[in-house]
Amino acid sequence: MIETVVESIRVSLVTQHRVVILKEVQGERHLPIWIGAYEAEAIAMELQGVAAARPLPYDLMKALIGDLGGKVDRILVTDLAQDVFYARIVVEQNGRAVEIDSRPSDAIALAVRAQVPILVEESVMDRAGVALDGSDDTNESSTTEGGSLEPATAERPDDERLSVFRDFINTLDFEDFDKKRGN
Repeated sequence: MIETVVESIRVSLVTQHRVVILKEVQGERHLPIWIGAYEAEAIAMELQGVAAARPLPYDLMKALIGDLGGKVDRILVTDLAQDVFYARIVVEQNGRAVEIDSRPSDAIALAVRAQVPILVEESVMDRAGVALDGSDDTNESSTTEGGSLEPATAERPDDERLSVFRDFINTLDFEDFDKKRGN
């Protein structure tokens, strides 16, 4: 498993779709995962230290787990099948680990609140991870590093399907999130 951190939430200026960008702690690959607007807002609010007026579902999940004697231990992004990511929330309770099936967006929103590691299966990162190439191609929107997102691994049979996802990532407004973070 590869430990990652939430690097940012991005929004496509063209489609208004959101994507969460996970970055390897011990590497340079990034894992983009499409998420819904509400999940993106929930993750961004926590990353920016903005409190909701009332508890969001992820605040409620964290409180319920704690009140029932458990503790969120880690989040696992375990699989990518037919362009859908799968995740598990690992909860420690009474000396045992309980794994709960989850959408990655919900698991990540909980992870940033519980301040626990987000681990990605090596095969998932190999198939869908991307690296910043450092080029400045004018046909693609720029990233925070000034480059575009390119595959981190050699071509694979499903890379054609994933190329649509990479094209989407390259339409995102990478400066917008940095402005909100004060960078």
